[in-house]
Amino acid sequence: MSQSPAPVREPADPDAAEHEILELERFLPYRLSVVSNHISQTIADAYAERFGISITEWRVLAVLGRYPELSATGVAERTAMDKVAVSRAVARLLKTGMIEREIHDSDRRRSVLRLSAAGYRVYDKVAPMALDYERRLLAGFTSAERATLACLLDRLDEASKP
Repeated sequence: MSQSPAPVREPADPDAAEHEILELERFLPYRLSVVSNHISQTIADAYAERFGISITEWRVLAVLGRYPELSATGVAERTAMDKVAVSRAVARLLKTGMIEREIHDSDRRRSVLRLSAAGYRVYDKVAPMALDYERRLLAGFTSAERATLACLLDRLDEASKP
């Protein structure tokens, strides 16, 4: 369902014609952000309502469910989330008992995180919900379109890296 762009208004400043116009509603980074926010918020609402966790907390749980025994820095790297946001989510998840922290054997300064039994109980309920949501989101796409979308997202990800 595509919305038509808002009508273009003439600038109040007569010198504005000298400035390049950024059509935000067609600007790829903005569009990706809006779509991502809509999808994330829909999922976050379901997680918050059923499990009392935020999207950031869910992402930490999801990463640790896939990659056990990561440091908080490792979680931040895998999720491309801000270290401060990850640190806050980790603190909340430790407090609620969904994750555990252990000092790494070979480097006493490094701690690793893993899901607790309570964390796995939530993960084992939320992961299927997330996968079902993804299936419904992509239901209108052919398998070729899904493959193309995945390829294009991979290419955009690579192109966006410094």
